[in-house]
Amino acid sequence: MTWRASILTLFPEMFPGPLGHSLAGKALENRIWSLEAVQIRDFATDRHHSVDDAPFGGGAGMVLRPDVIDAAIESVADDRPIQCLTPRGRRFCQADAVRLASGSGVILLCGRYEGIDQRVIEARDMEEVSLGDYVLSGGEPAAMVLLDAVIRLLPGVMGAADSATEESFSHFLLEYPHYTRPAEWRGRRVPDVLLSGHHGAVAVWRREQSEHITKARRPDLWAAHIAGQSAPIMTTPSMTKGRLP
Repeated sequence: MTWRASILTLFPEMFPGPLGHSLAGKALENRIWSLEAVQIRDFATDRHHSVDDAPFGGGAGMVLRPDVIDAAIESVADDRPIQCLTPRGRRFCQADAVRLASGSGVILLCGRYEGIDQRVIEARDMEEVSLGDYVLSGGEPAAMVLLDAVIRLLPGVMGAADSATEESFSHFLLEYPHYTRPAEWRGRRVPDVLLSGHHGAVAVWRREQSEHITKARRPDLWAAHIAGQSAPIMTTPSMTKGRLP
């Protein structure tokens, strides 16, 4: 069954963008997944095709209208989860990518301006998701990042079956360093253990490297690893204003 992604956006021409290339692009051609970019403005009802209005209570900027957003969602709604990228959202992580990849697809709402009317978020039971602590001009780049994280996990997308299980965040640890030919470059040699042919020793070295790097660079992940928690943290791009998703 094809994994389906529906993107609600004011800029559908931005898609598939990077998702039309490399692994995701090949998978799109092979119909492992499908992409539908929906123009939110098509669901405006006035002659100016207005999608936003001034916020109640005052303040700068404009807010996306609940009636317009709801109509756009209704056009694609089914049993797929709806992800709303928002500064208040829970941090997206590798475990979320795995969960979404195991389902039938996702509906992504790309915000613009100052945000989205909270009533439609609650009425549609959207999952509010944050992708990082920095500002982007809109949700489209964030949607591409989220989709890339998920699509590469779909069956048949990646060539090596072990790739997804050995990479960063899969076990609350960052990935170990990689080396290839030549064995010596600018006076720097590949660690001897990797040239030994001893698979057990290589596995131990890689594990030790992952633990050392994680402990030094990501104490939050290291704490999760030690505690045996179930939700690794992955920082990725964000979307709207304030502290963007």
